[in-house]
Amino acid sequence: MGKVRVSELIEHFDLKLVSGEKGIEREIVTSDISRPGLEMAGFFTYYPAERMQLLGKTELSFFGALSKEDRLERTAKLCSDETPCIVVSRGLDIPQELIDAAHASNVPLLSSSLKTTRLSGLVTNYLETRLAPMTSVHGVLVDVYGVGVLLTGDSGVGKSETALELVKRGHRLVADDSVEIRQAGENELVGNAPELIQHLLEIRGLGIINVMTLFGAGAVRNYKKVSLIIHLEFWNPEKMYDRLGLEEDHTQMVDTPLPRLTLPVRPGRNLAVIVEVASMNFRLKKMGVHAAKQFSDRLNDALKENK
Repeated sequence: MGKVRVSELIEHFDLKLVSGEKGIEREIVTSDISRPGLEMAGFFTYYPAERMQLLGKTELSFFGALSKEDRLERTAKLCSDETPCIVVSRGLDIPQELIDAAHASNVPLLSSSLKTTRLSGLVTNYLETRLAPMTSVHGVLVDVYGVGVLLTGDSGVGKSETALELVKRGHRLVADDSVEIRQAGENELVGNAPELIQHLLEIRGLGIINVMTLFGAGAVRNYKKVSLIIHLEFWNPEKMYDRLGLEEDHTQMVDTPLPRLTLPVRPGRNLAVIVEVASMNFRLKKMGVHAAKQFSDRLNDALKENK
């Protein structure tokens, strides 16, 4: 699970810090956002203090109609030790009671010029992405014909070299060596490269190359949905490899099962072409065209006719 600090939220959305500057390193632990309407009315029994609090025109209009004593009481309860931050939308004027309470409790009080609904949607999407379950995988992620292919295998098996050949053939590199994979939605995984090694590719004997500098901006992507895993392994003559494609293997990654192919590697095999064909075949299967099953059905029909 990722972590988001309030300071990162300020920088990403260009928010204005009004008060509570000592708390800008507080962590936001949930993507849920609270609009404390009931709390403004004095009902704090189920106050979700651990969420980011978003105040819009409706909440502040109601707050302005309260008595001085009520405003002091509500703002004191609103700015709890668990509250990561409070954001006021639309660039609205912020009541002094809220500014004082945020300063006293070190709760960052922020202001945005965006409309409340728009800001809520943007922040929710940002937090869901950053706080999504994540894992780091040793491999190479490439975009081949629109299919996010994760190449895995032992060190030295040829993952990076295959990716380089794919880039030369017009496909795009997402990440090499280390791939960060996040659960972006139900049964949807998105992979990207760590910022430190973004757009870089390591080729043994050649060193580190910058793919975007060498091949142009069209040769790279910052992130891609992972749809298929292709595991490269050194050819084992004692192992039986699937020759028909009827068997479908899956690997569980984060909380999502992904289809997995195993490709044996030996001199003379053009792995880049095989990965291209595997990607196109994966797309055909998604469209309902399964060559192996069609062949199996035709074979069964032929056997029945012979009988």
